[in-house]
Amino acid sequence: MMESLVYIALFAPFASSMFSALFGMSPRQTFVGIVASMLLFISFVASATLAYHVYHTGASIHVTMMEWISAGDLTIPFGFIVDQVSVTMMTVVTLVSTVVHIYSIGYMDHDKSFNRFFSYLSAFVFSMMILVMSDNFAGLFIGWEGVGVCSWLLIGFWYHKADVTREENPSISPSWAANEAFIMNRIADLGMLIGLFILYWNVGSLQYDVVFSALPQLSGTILNAAAVALFIGAMGKSAQFPLHTWLTDAMEGPTPVSALIHAATMVTAGVFLVVRANPLFSMTPEISYFIAALGTFVAFFAASMALVNRDLKRIIAFSTLSQLGYMFAAAGLGAYWIALFHLAAHAFFKALLFLGAGNVMHAMHDELDIFKMGGLKKTMKWTYIYMGVASLALAGIPFFAGFFSKDAIIETAFNEGTLVLWAILVVTAGMTAFYSFRQVFLTFEGDERYKAFGIHPHEMYKFVLVAMSPLAILAVIAGFGMGSFEHFVTKLLPEYHMSEHTHHIAWLLGLVVLAFAVSGIILAYKKYAKKLVRDEKVENSFIYKLLANQYYIPNLYEEFISKPYAMISEHMWKDVDMKIVDATVDGIAKLLYKSGDGSRKMQTGNLSNYLNWMAVGGVLLLVVAALSAMLG
Repeated sequence: MMESLVYIALFAPFASSMFSALFGMSPRQTFVGIVASMLLFISFVASATLAYHVYHTGASIHVTMMEWISAGDLTIPFGFIVDQVSVTMMTVVTLVSTVVHIYSIGYMDHDKSFNRFFSYLSAFVFSMMILVMSDNFAGLFIGWEGVGVCSWLLIGFWYHKADVTREENPSISPSWAANEAFIMNRIADLGMLIGLFILYWNVGSLQYDVVFSALPQLSGTILNAAAVALFIGAMGKSAQFPLHTWLTDAMEGPTPVSALIHAATMVTAGVFLVVRANPLFSMTPEISYFIAALGTFVAFFAASMALVNRDLKRIIAFSTLSQLGYMFAAAGLGAYWIALFHLAAHAFFKALLFLGAGNVMHAMHDELDIFKMGGLKKTMKWTYIYMGVASLALAGIPFFAGFFSKDAIIETAFNEGTLVLWAILVVTAGMTAFYSFRQVFLTFEGDERYKAFGIHPHEMYKFVLVAMSPLAILAVIAGFGMGSFEHFVTKLLPEYHMSEHTHHIAWLLGLVVLAFAVSGIILAYKKYAKKLVRDEKVENSFIYKLLANQYYIPNLYEEFISKPYAMISEHMWKDVDMKIVDATVDGIAKLLYKSGDGSRKMQTGNLSNYLNWMAVGGVLLLVVAALSAMLG
């Protein structure tokens, strides 16, 4: 029974993708979206049932479908494991995916490639399920690459849009964004592959249980090398500095893609990898501390850029990047179960934020500049409520989902004595509250600035709003399950306990974080709730421009990597490929052609000429024989 549910959870998204692909070249068919959504819901029900089973029995479910790779000493089965970690990810992925599929029926209503979109979206979910359910690193890597390909397809879904350079339009184009995400992730994936090679070379297997049991026998150098290499892969998938620029540029894809891939699932794969490989990272404290420090830096770094951004989706994307930093901070400090809980809670309210942004974008005829909005709560009451709830959860206001997990992460930093990291995370919490409500107030409160642009907004379809409601409910109540979640996952993950000192002053630490969060909301209210007042002096300042231009990092990449690479490629093509490679190949061809053309004259059909050539050949043979005898 349980094995059947494993296959249903895994292959229902695959069936959804294949079914949608059958109509890929056909005109829009609503039933394609309905069937795809139903199959995803079936996958969710199967995943939830498995979660219930694992929760109550504590037993993992191991399924081996077939032998996949068998070469010499290498044997890798096509196997899956459903345990506390994987089933948590399965439930989150399928729940958010089901909501996003239903949402997409309304959002992609007028898109001519409606059917193809559902095929890509379901294929992504299938790849993600392989990633989280696999019982070995090789299977994880297959899913890892699968979500990368599907992400490329979905970010570049509107590939027909004009391709422009960053200088012409900072928003770039879907094709450019898709290629950037794909290439940047391939760079990181090279590191991950090296990590897998290191593990296999020293352990002789890629099965999780075999690798983790063999780790104590490995030297510290090997452990550190494997941990670094695997984390490089995680950095790319979870968009950690300096491989972070692709995440915000990926907002060029359809909004449902942003909600599913770039908020709730694929970008959390790096965090999942660190949590899954916790036995390795627990044995490499220096690497783990680096992960925590980098995560803390990214949390602050991304939040600072969100403070001044005007693009609704990009603000939420920077927020995602910042929250990923929080997750890595927790995992790096050894609180793996807290990182996993924040991953799950964040998936709900961040997906809700993105879907709400999609509603606004739909109503505003694809306009995303929050300075051109305002007063939308009059016509978009439910979207306003949803985004308000999601923003309260993101800001960590009691007792919404984000309050419990984010406070636990910040408390962990204090508990570990990393006071610098703690202070940065606390300040970042205040910044998060500010930019979250800055976008809410500028979008829904104040003057109706959109009227000046001839825009007539309207609320999203009712069935879409109903589909979003589970995410809104979970954004409110998910945090209350933190204690049960800890009891559930710490049967597999290491337990993490606060010290007596930290435990006794937890209320004070929470008040400090809450004070920063409330201050951020109050500041955003005073500046933006009534009307938009722009301060040109501030907007022309160096710091404002630095943040608005993402610290000029995309420009640096463009100037010092993209352009030199393009220039080198052009010179290689003109000077090496054309003048040397092509010239050599063409020269050999011409030589063979001319020699053939010359030797053709020997074939005259005249017997006397043939006898003459035979005589010449005989003489040459005698000369060669004589020379050989003399030299011998």
